[in-house]
Amino acid sequence: MSKFNQIQSIKTVNNCGQPAYTMADKEKLVSQVLTSFFNESKFYGDNSEDMQKTIVNVIKTEPEFVSKLAIFARRVFHMRSVSHVLTAYLAHENEGKPYVRNTVKGVTVRGDDVTEIMAFYINTFGKRPIPNSLKKGINDVIVNFDEYTLAKYKGEKKTVKMRDLLCICRPSPKTPEQSEMWKRCIEGKLAVPVTWETELSQNGNNKETWEKLIDSGKVGYMAYLRNLRNILQAEPSNLQTVLDTIENPERVKKSKQLPFRYLSAYKAVSDMAGSKVFDALENALEVSVENMPKLSGTTVIAVDVSGSMSWQISSKSNIRYYEIAVLLGLAANKICDNSIFYTFDTEINKFDFSSRTPILETVQRISCGGGTDMYLPFKEMIDKNIKADRIIILSDNECNRINWYSKKTVQQMADEYRKQTNQNLWVHAIDLAGYGTQQFHGDRTNIIAGWSEKVLDFINLAESGVHNLTQMIQDCDYIE
Repeated sequence: MSKFNQIQSIKTVNNCGQPAYTMADKEKLVSQVLTSFFNESKFYGDNSEDMQKTIVNVIKTEPEFVSKLAIFARRVFHMRSVSHVLTAYLAHENEGKPYVRNTVKGVTVRGDDVTEIMAFYINTFGKRPIPNSLKKGINDVIVNFDEYTLAKYKGEKKTVKMRDLLCICRPSPKTPEQSEMWKRCIEGKLAVPVTWETELSQNGNNKETWEKLIDSGKVGYMAYLRNLRNILQAEPSNLQTVLDTIENPERVKKSKQLPFRYLSAYKAVSDMAGSKVFDALENALEVSVENMPKLSGTTVIAVDVSGSMSWQISSKSNIRYYEIAVLLGLAANKICDNSIFYTFDTEINKFDFSSRTPILETVQRISCGGGTDMYLPFKEMIDKNIKADRIIILSDNECNRINWYSKKTVQQMADEYRKQTNQNLWVHAIDLAGYGTQQFHGDRTNIIAGWSEKVLDFINLAESGVHNLTQMIQDCDYIE
């Protein structure tokens, strides 16, 4: 018997006015945080305002959980902006203040994490007073910044600059040399850091510059992915070094990229790249999703490709929600003993994929549109007497109609399948948009959220009764 997801069974309606179930604030916050770029529009509207209300509600009762969620989001799921928002709210709410210093330390991966936290705090709550807990947390990390970090993330075109942090927080220098370095930072006299950005700015986005940068080893992994089109246009003679880096297993794992980053790079160069470039990206993605626990038995994978999933995940991204759903569905396909793969909107389509099916190329072949008829996978399983051990549904969970012929909700369809075919069916619903309601509840139901391949780890964990996503966050200490 499952010990997860037994409490929330209060009926409500979703954004389409269709039956759904409420979520407890803690679970709701997890789904919102792990599926959102802050202040970005979605098909059914930006949920940032509702997220902020949920943050305050959870801080009032479980501030330590919000701290752990901020660190988990930044360190494990690699979500930046929402981790800054959570940290700022902890600093503002009295119940959260004791956890701020550890949270700042946990979410600071780059030098601009602290300037972004302070910028959000000031923009949201004003300049006075800045909580001492936030200033002390920033001081804890800023004393470890070297001159390169201070200069690289000085933020001259930002609302809050690195020199502003030094003036606001007034950290105590460890040495006279550090005191002198901070003085030069405030005066704008730090040595200009040699980065790939400054090299391109000074010398131009051309073949010679890129050849020099590639040979220097100063270009980071993420920078290669984001600049792949520029690099291919420059036609450097050492392009192979870039591709070798992109698909290098150690570099892939160390970079901790969300899987859709590879898809974004793939799409950016799709009109100009050759097979060796596509192979490098595909190989990198394969590495990023390998070593996941295998799923025994038969798994039905149902991917939502309805119109609401066509929305871009941010105004600056070329990735859409349905593409993340298909990508994660194909990743799940690779770890199944036996799988049956469907996409659904107002119709259902079956795809015959092997575990060796390339992911990036396949995502590009699947289109999007129509309504969200989530009952269709269950109807297919019932009508064709498919004996499945589990169903994995990847969706924004915004069903816009119930089963037309029986008037049953998707939960009732799941129960009908259990009654007719397999009473032990697991339903794993992976939420990709965080609107705040769920379509399933009860025994053998696992609600997961997030854009990382790590969401798939919680399928085996839930079925074995070990952990669900919320419990994993709750049980974590400091996450490295």
